[in-house]
Amino acid sequence: MMPSESEWPIMEVIWESSMPLTSSAVIHKLQGKLNMTPKMIRVLMNRLCQKGLLSYTLDEKDARVYHYSAMKSKEECLKIKSKRFADSFFSGNQTNAIASLIQSIALTDEEISELEEILEKSKRKKK
Repeated sequence: MMPSESEWPIMEVIWESSMPLTSSAVIHKLQGKLNMTPKMIRVLMNRLCQKGLLSYTLDEKDARVYHYSAMKSKEECLKIKSKRFADSFFSGNQTNAIASLIQSIALTDEEISELEEILEKSKRKKK
């Protein structure tokens, strides 16, 4: 399972945190960034739990307070999302997907070097 587009910002907040967060903390961090009510954010967090993307523990002092953490890393979700993108728009051809993205933006020398390193790592994995 993957986070939907509306669930993704919630996951971003959870991934950026070094510790589990309450729904109130997530709502606070998303304030002004999303056009969503606190109730809707809580509904989406519940969906993320049902999808197995978030887990929670009960607060030791107050059983009404849940502390949420990610069950899947951002990297795992991005890999799946990238593959789905290539499958949807490029008939599964990842080379064409990458080429299209690279050709559509101006890259700095630093970004080109970073991409070259990624390609080298990919070559070494295949050996």
